[in-house]
Amino acid sequence: MTKEFENKNQWALILGGSSGLGLATAKKLAKHGLNICIVHRSPRLHEETISKEFESITQNSIQLKTYNIDLAKPEKRQDVIGALTSTFKEDHKIKVMVHSVAKGNLKPMVSEDGNTLKHDDFEITLNAMALSLYEWTKALFEARLFADDSRIISFTSEGNTKAWQYYAAVSAAKVTLEAITRSIALEFAPYGIKANCIQAGVTDTPSLRLIPGSDDIIEHSLKRNPNRRLTTPQDVANVVYLLSKDEASWITGTIIPVDGGEHLR
Repeated sequence: MTKEFENKNQWALILGGSSGLGLATAKKLAKHGLNICIVHRSPRLHEETISKEFESITQNSIQLKTYNIDLAKPEKRQDVIGALTSTFKEDHKIKVMVHSVAKGNLKPMVSEDGNTLKHDDFEITLNAMALSLYEWTKALFEARLFADDSRIISFTSEGNTKAWQYYAAVSAAKVTLEAITRSIALEFAPYGIKANCIQAGVTDTPSLRLIPGSDDIIEHSLKRNPNRRLTTPQDVANVVYLLSKDEASWITGTIIPVDGGEHLR
């Protein structure tokens, strides 16, 4: 295997990398020589399982840093950036930042029991799943931690255009995430930063299982996908890797479907 990032003192910062798309991406990029920093929010109950996953990443002879924090809190973000600034050597830089945050409220707009979406639910979801992309980008840029040719990649879904039950707050966050991505691609272009969104197909991850009716979503997706299977975290991680390569430096400001043609139907 070619490790094109090996011995270049480059890092991938994964926001939300303890499971699903973020973890698969961390493993893929580590195999190609990128050092990995994972920021995640995980309960103690899952600590043993997550530690084993993280240990497998270090078997690629790369450096690994992990921070179990609420990444939407400004003071926690500054703690991480301060730690990276103080521990990075002068030539160590972030080549790739991946935004894989799945912290959203899945509530109906109408319900007989009154447990419906409120303003705070939208605010929490938007802050975690969309606004944090810009906040982390801006903070890393101001700390001068990005490499000269760096990539920012985030994950959206078909909920950006389709109305799904219980998905209103997350849908609003995905649309906002895409708008922020386009603006980052435009305004940070003079500094060598490229930004893109991957629109993953339906993927059987812990965050999908939190959506009420997820079994129906899976069944429907299997029927409409031309390849008759769900998207896997590895499918998505492969495209993150491709977008991280030098040859992808002219791709920016895009929403890229990675779904085996699922969006065609």
